Amino acid sequence: MPEYLIYFNQQWVGDHTEQWFAGRGPRAMAVVNEMKEAGVYVFAGGLEEEDGPIYNADPTSGEILITDGPYVETKEFLGGFALVDVPDDETAKHWAAKVAEACGWPHEVRRFKPRPQTK
Repeated sequence: MPEYLIYFNQQWVGDHTEQWFAGRGPRAMAVVNEMKEAGVYVFAGGLEEEDGPIYNADPTSGEILITDGPYVETKEFLGGFALVDVPDDETAKHWAAKVAEACGWPHEVRRFKPRPQTK
């Protein structure tokens, strides 16, 4: 089955109170548990915003340069994501809608290319 990435950029979240955010966590976990029960869950998680390490690996100079911080030109950054293994686009949209509703902000859905065959 195809795998889909359901994700959001942190800038899509908007400004909300701590109380509002506290109410979203249980809703999001309920959707994750529903995904697990349905057998479509691969992985889900939110990314550290301020306190986590951020590194950039850039091979464009001919050797790999590792630097602290996000890529300079980036205006948006990934806030969190879920990976689901579902049969088709419609099912991926179904789960994206559930995740977006639980979180309270927009999410985008992208299908992964098929994995290369390995021996």
